[in-house]
Amino acid sequence: MKRALIPGSFDPITLGHRDLIVRACALYDEVIVAVMNNRDKTYETTIAERAEMARLALADLARVRIVTDGGLLVDLFDKVRADVIVKGVRNEEDRHYEEQMAAWNLAHNKRAETVFLPALPQYENLSSHLVREYARAGQDLTALVSPAVAAYIAKHNLYRI
Repeated sequence: MKRALIPGSFDPITLGHRDLIVRACALYDEVIVAVMNNRDKTYETTIAERAEMARLALADLARVRIVTDGGLLVDLFDKVRADVIVKGVRNEEDRHYEEQMAAWNLAHNKRAETVFLPALPQYENLSSHLVREYARAGQDLTALVSPAVAAYIAKHNLYRI
């Protein structure tokens, strides 16, 4: 069984994230979506809220498992017995950053190979930051996140100032 690990903050999970996960499901037997906390980032929602939004967005994908973690990705990689890390890249800036992270991960865990999947054109400009800005402005989020996530954000009044 081949397991892919897809880490991210997912604040919130977008349709671009979902597309990456669906595409990974076509390549691997199990996809583990890791909702991560990074000490260098500030989040507008809790890790539990972000994990719940991921569960809602991915509920129809049987081979997807959601986990949360606040440690190092290379440690989680071994803990969940992953075979590969899958990262999406939207542009050259993403690619440069993700290549640096992939090199660091591999230097600290010789099994932690990273596979990059390019974003489809319709998701190249989609980011969690954009979703938060739309939510703050009271805009419709259904072109950016799944309907279940849009409803969760509205119900819990997330990302409001």
